[in-house]
Amino acid sequence: MSADTIQEARRQIEICNACRYCEGYCAVFPAITRQKAFADGDITQLANLCHNCRGCYYACQYTEPHEFALNLPKVLAEVRQDSWQDFAWPPQFGKVFHKSGVAITMLIVLCFSLFFGLSRLVMPANGDGFYATLSHSMMVAVFAPAFLLPLVSIAISLRRYWQFVGGGRLTVAAVKSAFANVGRMKNLSGGHGEGCNFEDEDRFTKLRKIGHQLTMWGFLLCFMATSSGTILHYGFDIKAPYSLISAPKLFGVTGGIMLTFGTIKLAWLKTKADRKLGDGRVWGGEMAFVLLLCAVAVTGLLLYAVTGTVLVPMLLAVHLGTVLTLFLLMPFSKMAHGFYRLAALLQDERKVNNDSR
Repeated sequence: MSADTIQEARRQIEICNACRYCEGYCAVFPAITRQKAFADGDITQLANLCHNCRGCYYACQYTEPHEFALNLPKVLAEVRQDSWQDFAWPPQFGKVFHKSGVAITMLIVLCFSLFFGLSRLVMPANGDGFYATLSHSMMVAVFAPAFLLPLVSIAISLRRYWQFVGGGRLTVAAVKSAFANVGRMKNLSGGHGEGCNFEDEDRFTKLRKIGHQLTMWGFLLCFMATSSGTILHYGFDIKAPYSLISAPKLFGVTGGIMLTFGTIKLAWLKTKADRKLGDGRVWGGEMAFVLLLCAVAVTGLLLYAVTGTVLVPMLLAVHLGTVLTLFLLMPFSKMAHGFYRLAALLQDERKVNNDSR
């Protein structure tokens, strides 16, 4: 992490700690007031607590042209991004992706789509439904390591983060509270529950929170669709294709629709927001991640819609290409922020519980 960025964040946080006007805005400000001095690990923890809602910036009396020139959302976004890149394993991939995220994502999706399309020619499949296009064994051989290896990478990254911020033993109460905050996205509700100012200085809105919730729960439902299909396949010997009134289809279609609308909303909000209040270096990478999630959802829904037609092989290759790209880029794209955010909330709840004893 850049020493200059850390030092600038420390300067601004110390001014905020003296002012305390924004104490009730989100989890960052109560965490600031619990300390008088801030080590590098403390700065990194605060940066990952920040949800970049920007309400504090618009309420602050010390932003430019004041001589203090505070821009806490921007400096915390820069520290946060640096921490993801430094803790990532291996780290160099994260830096490359965030510099040219859109181009890299499109290239990888194209390559994997061609791979799946050509594999059908050299490895004929025997089965029903999608398995008539690409065999089940082929999908498992490709996707099992592509899913597990990124999880290992993220686990290593989070362990590095936890050690750096001074994380310790967690209590059941801390875990429950942190997961509840994630599920409700409490910190995107603003200090008074009216939402945040991400889109417009004078407008409190819950659109960003709604977009995040649709995206998160849509993604989880899609994951549940895959998981339930795996259980039916291996546990009960019930193989695809599945009817609409089945767990894989109900979870998948519902999740796909939610994920589509959620990502479209987030992408639109991102184009409306002031780039000077975030880390402008990674705007392209962040947008690429949102669009990739949207592509996964849209191609999945289209694939279901064209079942039984000649369009299945082409759409299946494109859909699998987007899914595989999402998995492989997971430790280095904005996807990692969900894991870091949870870790930051767990650490924050741990500190709150320790202070209350």
